[in-house]
Amino acid sequence: MHLVYAIVSAPLFAGVLFLICCPLILLLPTLRWRRAMGRLSVRLSLGVIGVPIRVRGRQHLPEGPCVAVANHTSYLDGLVLTAALPGHFTFMVQDGAASWPFVGAVLRRMGVAFINRTAVREGARQTRALLKRLAQGEALAIFAEGTFADTPGLLPFKTGAFLLAARADVPVLPVVIRGTRRLLGEGRRSLRWSVVEIEILPPRMAAGSDRNAVTALRDQVRADIARHCGEPDKGPPGAD
Repeated sequence: MHLVYAIVSAPLFAGVLFLICCPLILLLPTLRWRRAMGRLSVRLSLGVIGVPIRVRGRQHLPEGPCVAVANHTSYLDGLVLTAALPGHFTFMVQDGAASWPFVGAVLRRMGVAFINRTAVREGARQTRALLKRLAQGEALAIFAEGTFADTPGLLPFKTGAFLLAARADVPVLPVVIRGTRRLLGEGRRSLRWSVVEIEILPPRMAAGSDRNAVTALRDQVRADIARHCGEPDKGPPGAD
């Protein structure tokens, strides 16, 4: 049954997402409409292969700006988080994705913020731009692990997202993703049926903007996610 599902689901999922929904995202005139289409696209693409998305904890969404931080287990995490969060969330994506054929264009039309983690001067410029977005009322979303492993486990969190939240004096919103590793993960290139669950946890605020406060915030949020993600803890809280 797994083989049959993998064979049937892949063209259905890719066809709806890339042949129908993504072209509409490229054509729609406003960012609000494009992001709404993006959220609908994910639900349609997963719906045609029988994968439900269940979102809990929407009552914890702050009314103003915040930084949402989620665990990362699959290439599909960005898609399912797009479906779960409101349209005013801007996703932070590694800048290499901007050059991907077709997908890069869709990401740009979705208004993502491309992040360069290697160039210090460019990173500082991007940090200032993100702080300005938060000051203007936007919300940001990021995968603080920066990557994911083929084997289950929560990796150390990078500090950048928590430093942004502390400097902007906005809350960090812990978000837990479950089910995407089974759906497309563990080194597989084929889909396997799974329920996808997104749980939004209560937000946390930094006690200040100094290094100790930022580190404490990072560790608290990671501990929250670790308790709910259902995967083992892989190593110390922070990677930098």
